[in-house]
Amino acid sequence: MEASWRQVAGGRGRARGRATAAPSSGNGIHLRGAGGGREKGSAGAAGPGPSPRGAATSAAAGSSARRSPAGSEALQTYVACELMSQRKFEEIKKANQAAAKKLVEEHFSSSSEEEGDEDFEGKRGKIVANTFTSYTTQTDGDMRELERTRQYVHEAFQAGAMTCLICIASVKRNQAVWSCSGCFCIFHMPCIQKWAKDSQFLVSSPLTDDDFGKRDYPWPCPKCRFEYKRSDTPSRYYCYCGKVEDPPLDPWLVPHSCGQVCEREFKPPCGHKCLLLCHPGPCPPCPKMVTTTCYCKKAKPVPRRCSAKEWACQLPCGRKLLCGQHKCENPCHAGNCLPCPRVSRQKCVCGKQVAERSCASPLWHCDQVCGKTLPCGNHTCEQVCHVGACGECPRSGKRFCPCQKSKFSLPCTEDVPTCGDSCDKVLECGIHRCSQRCHRGPCETCRQEVEKHCRCGKHTKRMPCHKPYLCETKCVKMRDCQKHQCRRKCCPGNCPPCDQNCGRTLGCRNHKCPSVCHRGSCYPCPETVDVKCSCGNTKVTVPCGRERTTRPPKCKEQCSRPPTCHHTSQEKHRCHFGSCPPCHQPCQKVLEKCGHLCPAPCHDQALIKQTGRHQPTGPWEQPLEPEFIQTALPCPPCQVPIPTECLGKHEVSPLPCHAIGPYSCKRVCGRTLGCQNHTCMKECHKVTEIDTCVGKNKAGPECLQCEEGCSKSRPLGCPHPCVLPCHPGECPPCVQMLRIKCHCKITSLYVECRKITKADVNEKNLLSCCKNQCPKELPCGHRCKEMCHPGECPFNCNQKVKLRCPCKRIKKELQCNKVRENQISIECDTTCKEMKRKASEIKEAEAKAALEEEKRRQQAELEAFENRLKGRRKKNRKKDEVAVELTLWQKYKYYLLPACTVVVLVFAWYIVHDVA
Repeated sequence: MEASWRQVAGGRGRARGRATAAPSSGNGIHLRGAGGGREKGSAGAAGPGPSPRGAATSAAAGSSARRSPAGSEALQTYVACELMSQRKFEEIKKANQAAAKKLVEEHFSSSSEEEGDEDFEGKRGKIVANTFTSYTTQTDGDMRELERTRQYVHEAFQAGAMTCLICIASVKRNQAVWSCSGCFCIFHMPCIQKWAKDSQFLVSSPLTDDDFGKRDYPWPCPKCRFEYKRSDTPSRYYCYCGKVEDPPLDPWLVPHSCGQVCEREFKPPCGHKCLLLCHPGPCPPCPKMVTTTCYCKKAKPVPRRCSAKEWACQLPCGRKLLCGQHKCENPCHAGNCLPCPRVSRQKCVCGKQVAERSCASPLWHCDQVCGKTLPCGNHTCEQVCHVGACGECPRSGKRFCPCQKSKFSLPCTEDVPTCGDSCDKVLECGIHRCSQRCHRGPCETCRQEVEKHCRCGKHTKRMPCHKPYLCETKCVKMRDCQKHQCRRKCCPGNCPPCDQNCGRTLGCRNHKCPSVCHRGSCYPCPETVDVKCSCGNTKVTVPCGRERTTRPPKCKEQCSRPPTCHHTSQEKHRCHFGSCPPCHQPCQKVLEKCGHLCPAPCHDQALIKQTGRHQPTGPWEQPLEPEFIQTALPCPPCQVPIPTECLGKHEVSPLPCHAIGPYSCKRVCGRTLGCQNHTCMKECHKVTEIDTCVGKNKAGPECLQCEEGCSKSRPLGCPHPCVLPCHPGECPPCVQMLRIKCHCKITSLYVECRKITKADVNEKNLLSCCKNQCPKELPCGHRCKEMCHPGECPFNCNQKVKLRCPCKRIKKELQCNKVRENQISIECDTTCKEMKRKASEIKEAEAKAALEEEKRRQQAELEAFENRLKGRRKKNRKKDEVAVELTLWQKYKYYLLPACTVVVLVFAWYIVHDVA
């Protein structure tokens, strides 16, 4: 049973692992693609790296290059290949990074992605509802006109609601769009541009070269057929209000909105502008408040919304009707009053009949002939009931013969005779004339034989003129759809439009085009499809074709399926597709052994991995049996806690019901042994209580026997253990001798341990004294005169020391402690000062003699240098033939140079003398 429950846990864990790993598989594929480039690049870039093989190759190439020119060329080729590989790796790396970045941007910018949970969608719906509440809270706002705007704004926020009807794809946040000004439907910018271009081409293609370009052919909206001019073809991406070009993507604004105030004129125009932020769809009704009166102008002016400023006061209108007798009794209304609804007896125009008719139409005509005698007195009026005089007799005055060539003046009672001339009226053929004499009635048909061309102009035939000639040749020209031939017999060239159905499958892939056969793309499917949830209570309407990619709406109704386990009702959860989630209610079955209720989650349909299943040979072989199956498991062991005491009676622990029995708590026994110092160190065990062992902490016969030595603490300073085994009570006093050092650390003393441990401070100092002089030296360098003592030596040295004056001539003996305290000092006398003065004079004389000796040496060097310089100048004068005039320095330098030297020496001596 426990093994089966472990299988259930393992199966759930593996299933959960697969469930959690499945959503990341798509991203993992793309990211592995990006990372694969990096791995490949790293492998390719390993050449320039410090690999042993690469280093050896480089070293070999370098040595060969030093040995021969061919080696240098090989090295250059190798380096060039490495650089090219590195460059390719960088290019592939940049391309992969750009692809990954684009993937992430498309993933997060897609409007088909879920943008929040149900709580967020509920809050968003409340925000949209609150935005439009102020339009209807005062004075009868029109909710019907406002509903269109609300629907467009809601679809702009809803994931996957905005669909391009041309390509049947979702409109993403970061894509350029165009909105129709008639139906406000949104299309992709490339789709609508292609649609407009194709529409203009199809309209203008049947024209001749002379007419092409002279007319501005319109193009229609794919949804509402609203026509736009060629100049209105969209070329740039603007926001809904048209203020900002290429509006930036902002997650806090409506997609494709600039975030500014709309400010578009209301339709119908009222003088105000829209106050909403840039939004899709039509502008809502004008929310401005104006003061206006009713239609009949009887009520007082009241403030109302500008969009509903026309109102009725419900009072009778009272305006005079067109009949001129009654007043309008309808409530206050717009426009002209209705015709008078009352009925009265009225005569017809001729006055022969009287009937009950509506008061709104007093003039009416009966169906009788007038019958009044005309002025000629021979004939009567043949007109039906009319207004006014009947007029003259139509047979009076001059009248023409039937061929209209002769005119006769006859009484109205006589008929006009024929003139006898040829008729000459144009016959029905329009070519020949009638050859009969002037006659009454229509002319006969033309019977002349002529050579006729058929209607298409391809054949001729001689036949009577009144008969039409149609050949049997069928027209092979293509109709305006450019798909079907005309196939009409003897077609004159003006082939009729194609009357067949288009029949092409629309972009939705569900319906065929119902229009007449045409050229170009078919209009988008006008149908809509309801995508429903599992129970069918919640639905969302999408354009036909989007139902395959639109996720079903989230239904807020509870799942109504019956439970599949032994419970009478299942856990409450929302409507969903597929099987219901596993039941997590407590099992609550009565266990047979103990009678407790099973608290484990319901296990009637546990997921168990099959064992002994046939393993497929390879990936081409499909598994015949599922890896996991659902089966009912028996209830797990009862886990109800039962308080149970351990063997050593240390604790009462709650044990599972199925594991009740004697148990060890694994603690140390802890009962006090007979020595009264230690406890039993055995693991928790059964203890037999006897009469001598009264109490819970007394050791029993099953406990250990103490075999350790005495471990009680010794007196402070006693390093010896107790000589007795572990015993109760106090230990005996220690009588062993303890070896200690005296205060001066020279002599070893032997004292009983109990004396030294029980002595106070003074007694310890006496016991540690060796009775000899202290061997320590004082700071002055003399030995301490005290007996062996603890601590620092007292500084009271009285020995004699010698003290001299600063010049070391006078010497005296004084006490050491006074000299150290600087109480006595020896000063030099007059004799010492005289001796110091004589010594300084001797030093000055020696310095003066050294200075004079230095001057003599420098003078000798100067004279030697001048002698050498004179010999050179004489030689140079003999060589020069032109006499040069000497300067003052050249003339008197032999006199000035010694004088300057003497001055310098005197100045130096003066400085040295002053310093000394």
